[in-house]
Amino acid sequence: MRLIPILLAVAVTAFIAFAILERDRLLEFAQLDHLGLLTGEEESGDDAPAEDVAEAEETEADAPETGVRVVALRSVAQVVDSAVLLRGETEAARQVSVMAETSGLVISEPLRKGAFVEEGEELCELDPGTRSATLDEMRARLAEARAQVPTTEARIPEAEARLEEARARLEEAVINANAATKLQEDGFASETRVASTAAAVRAAEAAVSSAEAGVKAARSGMESTQAAIQSAQAAVAGAEKEIERLRAVAPFAGLLESDTAELGTLMQPGALCATIIQLDPIKLVGFVPETEVSRVEVGARAGARLSEGSDVIGRVTFLSRSADETTRTFRVEIEVPNPDLAIRDGQTAEILIEADGVTAHLLPQSSLTLNDEGVLGVRTVAEGNSVAFIPVELLRDTREGVWVAGLPDNVDVITLGQEYVVDGVKVIPSFRDSADTAEEATQ
Repeated sequence: MRLIPILLAVAVTAFIAFAILERDRLLEFAQLDHLGLLTGEEESGDDAPAEDVAEAEETEADAPETGVRVVALRSVAQVVDSAVLLRGETEAARQVSVMAETSGLVISEPLRKGAFVEEGEELCELDPGTRSATLDEMRARLAEARAQVPTTEARIPEAEARLEEARARLEEAVINANAATKLQEDGFASETRVASTAAAVRAAEAAVSSAEAGVKAARSGMESTQAAIQSAQAAVAGAEKEIERLRAVAPFAGLLESDTAELGTLMQPGALCATIIQLDPIKLVGFVPETEVSRVEVGARAGARLSEGSDVIGRVTFLSRSADETTRTFRVEIEVPNPDLAIRDGQTAEILIEADGVTAHLLPQSSLTLNDEGVLGVRTVAEGNSVAFIPVELLRDTREGVWVAGLPDNVDVITLGQEYVVDGVKVIPSFRDSADTAEEATQ
């Protein structure tokens, strides 16, 4: 009793397996049966074979194409304004920590951080102590040194007059000595007189030397007096500068980033009085990679979108000539007006620097893919409906799509199904309008 169900199950299984494995033959058999070739309804003559051939050819013509179905976009290149995209931040135009230049107690009321100060406005004032008295003493010494000038100047003419007198006496002594010598030769003067005149000459010469020394001493005294005056002037200037250092003032108009020193604080040279920053104009600072640095020029227009969404416009004012040793990038600075001080120091900014226009394609971001080597590109429909991968350069990301360069002027880009095909694979493309593709990219 159990053998019959088992045989029946084996037969059914064998039939199903045969139906699956010989599916094509069964379909062909069914088709032939439908044509009446197996039922004996054959027509006479040679017309039946001709009809079979025609129908077979029609069947082959209606057969579906082989290949992977994909959606492609017929893209035409456009000239777009190219821009160098950077990530950067805002930076104050100037920032200075105002330090104490001398020691003393703070006697001024503090200014609170966030306050706006004008150039030259007092930030900290120190107790002068005895500095005023020291200044008065230095000024008195200067006056005393200047008072010595007339007396010292008068000594110089007096010494010069004595020198002239000594020289005249020397000339007289020389004449007397010559006369005595001649008289002695003629026998009219004694040797004693000659010796006396010679001694007078030597005495006159000594007097001239003494007078010359007196002139030098007088002139030296004048120089000493002038040196004393200059020393006194330097002392006065030092005392006055010391008093000026008692007031720490703002070097430029800006905002206080910290409170000024508290009243009663003992300040030493180098102690912090306050930190002040200038925000108008403000700088946008970014770093350009070495592959893009040749496209940036000083004076080029630039724009930026700040972290809170506001847009600003300025111009490039600085481009570094030296690359950062670690990142191999070049510092670029953009000056932006900030009259209302709405832009703060240290905000994140997405910077676009204007550059020459380039030919590019606007594609959906989803059409971008990577090849086996990790190169960014797109897969395109090449000649013969075969797939070809083309590397691209990403220029800009917008709401409508991405602008890429590196493609031919006219190209069919696969936008749907590109991840399921590789180079050389046959595809059956369905082309869509570029506007529809752009709409998909925004969704």
